[in-house]
Amino acid sequence: MNRAGLAGWVFAAPALTVIGLFFALPVLAAFALSLTDYDIYALADPDNLRFVGLDNYLALLQRPLFWQALGNTLYFVIVGVPLSIAVSLAAALLLNSRLAVARPLFRTALFAPVVTTVVAVAVIWRYLFHTRYGLVNWGLSSFGIDPVDWLGSPQWAMPTIILFAVWKNFGYNMIIFVAGLQAIPEELYEAARIDGASPARQFWHVTLPMLGPVLLMVAILTLSGYFQLFAEPYVMTQGGPLQSTVSVLYLMYEDGFKWWNLGTASAVAFVLFALMATTTSALLWLARRRGME
Repeated sequence: MNRAGLAGWVFAAPALTVIGLFFALPVLAAFALSLTDYDIYALADPDNLRFVGLDNYLALLQRPLFWQALGNTLYFVIVGVPLSIAVSLAAALLLNSRLAVARPLFRTALFAPVVTTVVAVAVIWRYLFHTRYGLVNWGLSSFGIDPVDWLGSPQWAMPTIILFAVWKNFGYNMIIFVAGLQAIPEELYEAARIDGASPARQFWHVTLPMLGPVLLMVAILTLSGYFQLFAEPYVMTQGGPLQSTVSVLYLMYEDGFKWWNLGTASAVAFVLFALMATTTSALLWLARRRGME
Protein backbone atom coordinates (compact mmCIF):
# COMPACT_ATOMS: atom_id res chain seq x y z
CA MET A 1 0.00 0.00 0.00
CA ASN A 2 1.40 3.38 -0.97
CA ARG A 3 1.58 6.39 1.32
CA ALA A 4 -1.52 8.05 -0.15
CA GLY A 5 -3.59 4.91 0.36
CA LEU A 6 -2.37 4.55 3.93
CA ALA A 7 -3.22 8.18 4.66
CA GLY A 8 -6.74 7.60 3.34
CA TRP A 9 -7.27 4.64 5.68
CA VAL A 10 -5.93 6.66 8.61
CA PHE A 11 -8.38 9.50 7.96
CA ALA A 12 -11.26 7.03 7.46
CA ALA A 13 -10.40 5.00 10.56
CA PRO A 14 -12.44 7.10 13.07
CA ALA A 15 -15.58 6.92 10.92
CA LEU A 16 -15.09 3.21 10.22
CA THR A 17 -14.61 2.57 13.94
CA VAL A 18 -17.88 4.32 14.79
CA ILE A 19 -19.71 2.41 12.04
CA GLY A 20 -18.25 -0.86 13.28
CA LEU A 21 -19.14 -0.25 16.93
CA PHE A 22 -22.62 1.18 16.46
CA PHE A 23 -23.80 -0.59 13.29
CA ALA A 24 -21.83 -3.68 12.31
CA LEU A 25 -21.55 -5.19 15.80
CA PRO A 26 -25.25 -4.69 16.70
CA VAL A 27 -26.28 -6.18 13.35
CA LEU A 28 -24.06 -9.23 13.87
CA ALA A 29 -25.33 -9.60 17.44
CA ALA A 30 -28.95 -9.41 16.25
CA PHE A 31 -28.29 -12.03 13.59
CA ALA A 32 -26.71 -14.29 16.21
CA LEU A 33 -29.78 -13.82 18.41
CA SER A 34 -32.05 -14.80 15.52
CA LEU A 35 -30.36 -18.22 15.52
CA THR A 36 -31.16 -18.82 19.19
CA ASP A 37 -34.23 -19.16 21.41
CA TYR A 38 -33.25 -16.06 23.40
CA ASP A 39 -36.21 -15.13 25.58
CA ILE A 40 -36.93 -13.87 29.09
CA TYR A 41 -35.60 -17.10 30.61
CA ALA A 42 -32.27 -16.73 28.83
CA LEU A 43 -32.25 -13.08 29.84
CA ALA A 44 -32.42 -14.15 33.49
CA ASP A 45 -29.92 -16.99 33.09
CA PRO A 46 -27.66 -17.28 29.99
CA ASP A 47 -27.41 -21.03 30.60
CA ASN A 48 -30.98 -21.29 29.27
CA LEU A 49 -29.87 -20.01 25.87
CA ARG A 50 -29.94 -22.60 23.09
CA PHE A 51 -28.85 -22.53 19.46
CA VAL A 52 -31.81 -23.37 17.22
CA GLY A 53 -30.40 -22.54 13.78
CA LEU A 54 -33.09 -21.52 11.30
CA ASP A 55 -36.00 -22.69 13.44
CA ASN A 56 -37.11 -19.10 14.18
CA TYR A 57 -37.28 -18.33 10.45
CA LEU A 58 -39.13 -21.56 9.67
CA ALA A 59 -41.58 -20.88 12.49
CA LEU A 60 -42.33 -17.46 11.01
CA LEU A 61 -43.32 -19.04 7.71
CA GLN A 62 -45.88 -21.16 9.57
CA ARG A 63 -47.25 -18.29 11.63
CA PRO A 64 -50.53 -16.78 10.34
CA LEU A 65 -49.96 -13.49 12.19
CA PHE A 66 -46.66 -12.97 10.39
CA TRP A 67 -48.30 -13.37 6.99
CA GLN A 68 -51.09 -11.00 8.01
CA ALA A 69 -48.52 -8.45 9.20
CA LEU A 70 -46.61 -8.86 5.96
CA GLY A 71 -49.79 -8.36 3.94
CA ASN A 72 -50.67 -5.25 5.95
CA THR A 73 -47.18 -3.85 5.40
CA LEU A 74 -47.27 -4.53 1.66
CA TYR A 75 -50.72 -2.92 1.45
CA PHE A 76 -49.36 0.14 3.23
CA VAL A 77 -46.33 0.30 0.90
CA ILE A 78 -48.15 -0.41 -2.38
CA VAL A 79 -50.82 2.22 -1.74
CA GLY A 80 -48.87 4.70 0.35
CA VAL A 81 -45.63 5.04 -1.62
CA PRO A 82 -47.15 6.01 -5.01
CA LEU A 83 -49.66 8.28 -3.28
CA SER A 84 -46.93 10.00 -1.25
CA ILE A 85 -44.73 10.50 -4.32
CA ALA A 86 -47.66 11.85 -6.36
CA VAL A 87 -48.69 14.34 -3.65
CA SER A 88 -45.07 15.42 -3.15
CA LEU A 89 -44.54 15.97 -6.87
CA ALA A 90 -47.81 17.87 -7.23
CA ALA A 91 -46.90 20.17 -4.34
CA ALA A 92 -43.42 20.71 -5.79
CA LEU A 93 -44.87 21.61 -9.20
CA LEU A 94 -47.19 24.14 -7.59
CA LEU A 95 -44.36 25.71 -5.59
CA ASN A 96 -42.11 25.82 -8.65
CA SER A 97 -44.77 27.42 -10.81
CA ARG A 98 -44.25 30.98 -12.03
CA LEU A 99 -47.71 31.85 -10.71
CA ALA A 100 -46.85 30.78 -7.15
CA VAL A 101 -46.75 33.56 -4.57
CA ALA A 102 -45.27 33.58 -1.06
CA ARG A 103 -43.17 30.51 -1.86
CA PRO A 104 -41.09 30.57 1.35
CA LEU A 105 -44.27 30.70 3.43
CA PHE A 106 -45.89 27.76 1.65
CA ARG A 107 -42.66 25.72 1.67
CA THR A 108 -42.44 26.16 5.42
CA ALA A 109 -46.11 25.35 5.94
CA LEU A 110 -46.04 22.23 3.78
CA PHE A 111 -42.76 21.04 5.30
CA ALA A 112 -43.92 21.62 8.89
CA PRO A 113 -45.55 18.16 9.36
CA VAL A 114 -42.19 16.49 8.66
CA VAL A 115 -40.51 18.11 11.66
CA THR A 116 -43.40 17.54 14.07
CA THR A 117 -43.29 14.62 16.49
CA VAL A 118 -45.06 11.66 14.93
CA VAL A 119 -46.51 10.45 18.24
CA ALA A 120 -48.00 13.83 19.14
CA VAL A 121 -49.50 14.34 15.69
CA ALA A 122 -50.84 10.77 15.63
CA VAL A 123 -52.67 11.41 18.88
CA ILE A 124 -54.26 14.52 17.36
CA TRP A 125 -55.28 12.60 14.25
CA ARG A 126 -56.77 9.87 16.43
CA TYR A 127 -59.11 12.48 17.93
CA LEU A 128 -59.82 14.05 14.54
CA PHE A 129 -61.04 10.67 13.27
CA HIS A 130 -62.90 9.74 16.46
CA THR A 131 -66.26 8.16 15.69
CA ARG A 132 -68.38 10.27 18.04
CA TYR A 133 -66.73 13.68 18.42
CA GLY A 134 -64.10 13.70 15.68
CA LEU A 135 -63.89 16.74 13.43
CA VAL A 136 -63.92 14.59 10.27
CA ASN A 137 -67.23 12.89 11.09
CA TRP A 138 -68.65 16.25 12.18
CA GLY A 139 -67.84 17.62 8.72
CA LEU A 140 -69.38 14.59 7.04
CA SER A 141 -72.55 14.93 9.11
CA SER A 142 -73.11 18.41 7.63
CA PHE A 143 -73.49 16.65 4.27
CA GLY A 144 -75.88 14.06 5.70
CA ILE A 145 -73.28 11.27 5.78
CA ASP A 146 -73.43 8.87 8.71
CA PRO A 147 -70.39 8.71 11.04
CA VAL A 148 -67.61 6.37 9.94
CA ASP A 149 -65.63 4.29 12.41
CA TRP A 150 -62.32 5.26 10.85
CA LEU A 151 -59.94 3.61 13.31
CA GLY A 152 -62.30 0.92 14.63
CA SER A 153 -63.17 -0.71 11.32
CA PRO A 154 -60.85 -3.19 9.56
CA GLN A 155 -61.97 -1.67 6.27
CA TRP A 156 -61.02 1.92 7.13
CA ALA A 157 -58.21 1.66 9.68
CA MET A 158 -55.32 1.12 7.26
CA PRO A 159 -56.52 3.73 4.70
CA THR A 160 -56.71 6.24 7.56
CA ILE A 161 -53.15 5.42 8.61
CA ILE A 162 -52.00 5.72 4.99
CA LEU A 163 -53.64 9.14 4.74
CA PHE A 164 -51.89 10.23 7.92
CA ALA A 165 -48.50 8.91 6.77
CA VAL A 166 -48.79 10.67 3.41
CA TRP A 167 -49.70 13.96 5.10
CA LYS A 168 -46.88 13.55 7.61
CA ASN A 169 -44.08 12.70 5.16
CA PHE A 170 -44.84 14.27 1.77
CA GLY A 171 -43.08 17.55 2.63
CA TYR A 172 -39.66 15.90 2.76
CA ASN A 173 -39.96 14.55 -0.77
CA MET A 174 -41.49 17.83 -1.89
CA ILE A 175 -38.29 19.71 -1.03
CA ILE A 176 -36.23 17.17 -2.99
CA PHE A 177 -38.55 17.50 -5.99
CA VAL A 178 -38.37 21.30 -5.84
CA ALA A 179 -34.57 21.10 -6.01
CA GLY A 180 -34.82 18.69 -8.95
CA LEU A 181 -37.28 20.92 -10.80
CA GLN A 182 -35.07 23.97 -10.34
CA ALA A 183 -32.16 22.05 -11.87
CA ILE A 184 -34.01 21.44 -15.15
CA PRO A 185 -32.76 23.90 -17.81
CA GLU A 186 -35.40 26.42 -18.82
CA GLU A 187 -34.23 26.10 -22.43
CA LEU A 188 -35.86 22.68 -22.65
CA TYR A 189 -39.26 24.12 -21.82
CA GLU A 190 -38.75 26.99 -24.25
CA ALA A 191 -37.93 24.53 -27.03
CA ALA A 192 -40.97 22.45 -26.16
CA ARG A 193 -43.23 25.50 -26.25
CA ILE A 194 -41.81 26.56 -29.62
CA ASP A 195 -42.63 23.06 -30.94
CA GLY A 196 -46.20 23.54 -29.77
CA ALA A 197 -46.10 21.18 -26.78
CA SER A 198 -48.93 21.62 -24.32
CA PRO A 199 -48.20 21.85 -20.55
CA ALA A 200 -49.21 18.19 -20.19
CA ARG A 201 -46.78 17.12 -22.93
CA GLN A 202 -44.05 19.27 -21.39
CA PHE A 203 -44.60 17.43 -18.10
CA TRP A 204 -44.50 13.95 -19.67
CA HIS A 205 -41.66 14.53 -22.12
CA VAL A 206 -39.48 17.07 -20.32
CA THR A 207 -40.16 17.16 -16.59
CA LEU A 208 -40.51 13.46 -15.84
CA PRO A 209 -37.48 12.29 -17.89
CA MET A 210 -35.27 14.98 -16.35
CA LEU A 211 -36.51 14.03 -12.87
CA GLY A 212 -35.64 10.36 -13.43
CA PRO A 213 -32.71 10.15 -10.96
CA VAL A 214 -34.58 12.26 -8.41
CA LEU A 215 -37.65 10.05 -8.73
CA LEU A 216 -35.49 6.98 -8.18
CA MET A 217 -33.94 8.41 -5.03
CA VAL A 218 -37.30 9.54 -3.66
CA ALA A 219 -38.83 6.13 -4.39
CA ILE A 220 -36.04 4.30 -2.55
CA LEU A 221 -36.20 6.64 0.46
CA THR A 222 -39.99 6.41 0.62
CA LEU A 223 -39.98 2.63 0.26
CA SER A 224 -37.44 2.27 3.05
CA GLY A 225 -39.45 4.50 5.34
CA TYR A 226 -42.85 2.95 4.61
CA PHE A 227 -41.60 -0.61 5.12
CA GLN A 228 -40.73 0.46 8.68
CA LEU A 229 -44.32 1.22 9.62
CA PHE A 230 -44.61 1.24 13.41
CA ALA A 231 -45.39 4.51 15.19
CA GLU A 232 -48.67 5.16 13.40
CA PRO A 233 -50.44 1.88 14.27
CA TYR A 234 -48.80 1.82 17.70
CA VAL A 235 -50.34 5.16 18.66
CA MET A 236 -53.54 5.19 16.63
CA THR A 237 -54.83 1.61 16.66
CA GLN A 238 -52.45 -0.60 18.72
CA GLY A 239 -52.44 -3.00 15.79
CA GLY A 240 -56.21 -3.36 15.65
CA PRO A 241 -58.97 -3.72 14.81
CA LEU A 242 -58.74 -7.46 14.31
CA GLN A 243 -54.98 -7.06 13.70
CA SER A 244 -55.70 -5.24 10.44
CA THR A 245 -52.95 -2.67 11.10
CA VAL A 246 -50.27 -4.93 12.55
CA SER A 247 -47.10 -4.31 10.54
CA VAL A 248 -43.96 -6.43 10.40
CA LEU A 249 -42.10 -3.93 12.55
CA TYR A 250 -44.99 -3.79 15.02
CA LEU A 251 -44.92 -7.59 15.21
CA MET A 252 -41.18 -7.45 15.88
CA TYR A 253 -41.80 -4.96 18.69
CA GLU A 254 -44.44 -7.14 20.31
CA ASP A 255 -42.33 -10.29 20.07
CA GLY A 256 -39.23 -8.60 21.43
CA PHE A 257 -40.48 -6.11 24.02
CA LYS A 258 -43.91 -7.40 25.00
CA TRP A 259 -43.32 -11.14 25.07
CA TRP A 260 -39.49 -10.98 25.34
CA ASN A 261 -38.97 -13.50 22.53
CA LEU A 262 -35.85 -11.70 21.34
CA GLY A 263 -34.72 -14.54 19.09
CA THR A 264 -38.02 -14.49 17.19
CA ALA A 265 -38.00 -10.69 17.05
CA SER A 266 -34.50 -10.69 15.57
CA ALA A 267 -35.63 -13.16 12.92
CA VAL A 268 -38.55 -10.88 12.03
CA ALA A 269 -36.12 -7.95 11.72
CA PHE A 270 -33.89 -9.82 9.27
CA VAL A 271 -36.84 -11.00 7.21
CA LEU A 272 -37.93 -7.37 6.93
CA PHE A 273 -34.37 -6.39 5.98
CA ALA A 274 -34.31 -9.06 3.26
CA LEU A 275 -37.65 -7.84 1.92
CA MET A 276 -36.46 -4.22 1.82
CA ALA A 277 -33.15 -5.18 0.18
CA THR A 278 -34.93 -7.27 -2.46
CA THR A 279 -37.43 -4.53 -3.27
CA THR A 280 -34.75 -1.85 -3.46
CA SER A 281 -32.54 -4.03 -5.67
CA ALA A 282 -35.47 -4.71 -8.00
CA LEU A 283 -36.20 -0.99 -8.20
CA LEU A 284 -32.56 -0.21 -9.00
CA TRP A 285 -32.49 -2.95 -11.64
CA LEU A 286 -35.65 -1.60 -13.26
CA ALA A 287 -34.28 1.95 -13.19
CA ARG A 288 -30.99 0.79 -14.72
CA ARG A 289 -32.82 -0.92 -17.58
CA ARG A 290 -34.78 2.26 -18.28
CA GLY A 291 -31.73 4.48 -17.97
CA MET A 292 -33.00 6.47 -15.01
CA GLU A 293 -29.75 6.40 -13.03
